[in-house]
Amino acid sequence: MIVEKKLVIKNKSGLHARPAAIFVQIANKYDCEITIKKGKQEVNGKSIMGIMMLAAEKGSKITIIAEGDDARQAVQELERILLSETVEEFDEKK
Repeated sequence: MIVEKKLVIKNKSGLHARPAAIFVQIANKYDCEITIKKGKQEVNGKSIMGIMMLAAEKGSKITIIAEGDDARQAVQELERILLSETVEEFDEKK
């Protein structure tokens, strides 16, 4: 199964530092392959270095692509961190 989700990052920190670390931690819980696209850049969603290289700030348009049996669940959980205003808000929703 392939799941693709386009969204705009609402987290104040974008995908930098702590949100990126949390994103990778969540992504690595799943067996599926996860890719993030921003413009023409495409990186491994399970790689902190790859995600940091995207320089995805608040308001950036990205696409999350997950491929595997648990792709839908992975995308749903990853979407929550990106759409939370802050990391603290994401932590409260767990």
